[in-house]
Amino acid sequence: MKMKLVKSTVTSLLFACVLLPMAATAIEPRGGSQGGKLEGTWNMQITLNDCSGHVIRSFPTLLVFMAGGTLTEASGGTAPALATGGKGVWSHTTDSTYAFRFKDFNFNSSYVLTGWSIISGETTVDATGNATAGPATVQVYDPNGNLLATLCAEAVGTRFEL
Repeated sequence: MKMKLVKSTVTSLLFACVLLPMAATAIEPRGGSQGGKLEGTWNMQITLNDCSGHVIRSFPTLLVFMAGGTLTEASGGTAPALATGGKGVWSHTTDSTYAFRFKDFNFNSSYVLTGWSIISGETTVDATGNATAGPATVQVYDPNGNLLATLCAEAVGTRFEL
């Protein structure tokens, strides 16, 4: 009985040892210069508009898409004392296109919470893996969670590399 258990365990371990390298090579690497891969840090230029095409302003943003589907954002459009910097999630949708969503808490000049913004969008990485572009929606809420405004944005970016 004990020998059967040992054989069964060893057989399972050997099977896992054979499958693990095969599975590892099947996993698609991300980042670097791989065409269509989002993971990494991106210099983005955001053009905010009123959803009718009237530009409100344009500003730089840095987005970091991390392994596992989380992201962070640092915007050049708002002073750091007035917004927390976005924290959020992303996922692959199709081909070289990805969906993302993140949230920033907003404050006034007296450092009182004035609400938050939720930015949702999609971006498509080009075949070189070094450029991306796509639309987004910006929803602005008051501290009670009431929607105050909805804006649109277009984002274009290049990979930030060493």
